Amino acid sequence: MSAKISFFNSVERYVDKAAGFTDIPTGLVEQIKVCNLVLQIRFPIRVGDNYQVIEAYRVQHSHHRLPTKGGIRYAESVDQDEVMALASLMTYKCALVDVPFGGAKGGIKINPANYTVEQLQNITRRYTTELIKKNFIGPGIDVPAPDYGTGPREMAWILDTYQAFRHGEIDSIGCVTGKPVTQNGIRGRAEATGRGVFYGLRECISFADDMKKLGLSAGIAGKTMVIQGLGNVGSNTGTISQNEGDVKIIGVAEREGSIYDPNGIDIDKLLAFRQETGSIIGYPGSKHIGGPSAALELECDILVPAALENQITAENADKIKAKIIAEAANGPITADADVILSKKGILVLPDFYINAGGVTVSYFEWLKNLSHHRFGRLENRFHHNAFTGILNKVEEMTGKSVAQRDRDFLTRGGTEVELVNSGLEDTMITAYQQVRETWRQNTGIPDMRTAAFVCSMKKIAGDYVSMGIFP
Repeated sequence: MSAKISFFNSVERYVDKAAGFTDIPTGLVEQIKVCNLVLQIRFPIRVGDNYQVIEAYRVQHSHHRLPTKGGIRYAESVDQDEVMALASLMTYKCALVDVPFGGAKGGIKINPANYTVEQLQNITRRYTTELIKKNFIGPGIDVPAPDYGTGPREMAWILDTYQAFRHGEIDSIGCVTGKPVTQNGIRGRAEATGRGVFYGLRECISFADDMKKLGLSAGIAGKTMVIQGLGNVGSNTGTISQNEGDVKIIGVAEREGSIYDPNGIDIDKLLAFRQETGSIIGYPGSKHIGGPSAALELECDILVPAALENQITAENADKIKAKIIAEAANGPITADADVILSKKGILVLPDFYINAGGVTVSYFEWLKNLSHHRFGRLENRFHHNAFTGILNKVEEMTGKSVAQRDRDFLTRGGTEVELVNSGLEDTMITAYQQVRETWRQNTGIPDMRTAAFVCSMKKIAGDYVSMGIFP
């Protein structure tokens, strides 16, 4: 058995593998791989009658584009290697989906459940203060976002702290994304990552020739799905896949265990059941089949690991029976396991593509903040009047009238969330087609992950060359 490698080294192995299918000079490959800035922070906070030293990080992986962009996670697993790996994946993710940011990531080594809201606020504000002091945050410098263990509440605290230090800065609201809608956030951000997973899967499964090789028919409707993790990403992936894609979810795993029902699990009802009881175990009609990793081994069309990294390893990869794996979490498959899955003929949609919905809509929020107006505000009424005029003319020329319900639909402008979802859908479809074309054009590329890295690296290398750093 091969020695266990770190998360960051695992990402580097993927990059080295992909580099062999490009003509990027070795020195430039090394520049693309390296983390440019690593900030390690220690600060004290008061907990009850005592003090506790908090360990935290912020990593800016690449400055080929600015600002850098990446979430902040609160978890006991946080360490420098993990944050470096996640920051590097953000670089390749942004490049792949044409979001003009460099990659970054942050983390605080805590379990949020062990702290009161007031203590979490103190930790968040102190962390933000340290980022401000070191020039590691700003709308044109580095723009954090939510990640595992954080959400709109923490982003609002970050914004408020930043504005206290940068009073009067006109674009200060763009210093962080994933904010509450009432605090200059954007509609559609909360479900963006899960919705992006759905759009990516739907596009992947639409190609009949590719699906034939997997023994599947084209079209996502009716496909069976297993989800590990019912956090923001997993729950939204499940509900959207079920309600908009007619996917049958047959297995779900959470920290308390795994459940299975071949007849299908209604995710909306399961989420309500867990909210009421505190567990997915005992959901009516389902069978408890083991711990959190048991669901990974269920036979299904689509497996969605949406929890944490290193869930599928060399130890359990041989037991995976899914035909398609969508890495909704960051790094759920280790490099050693990836080789095994590839040999088994399983199609893996890599994390830095399939979960790019979050950073895509964060980009839209950042654009909204810098423009200082919501999407659709300037043009919606103009489009309504223009479409109404066209319909009136059509009715006049044909002598036929359009029903009021149809008229209302055809003449209205898009709402903010509709425009956001439209932009996200286009982003995920375009990126998938680029990766698929790269894979098809180079028969030596062994899998979709490598093809995605090739796409990203070529775009990043192009930026460095255009900057004049590499001739």
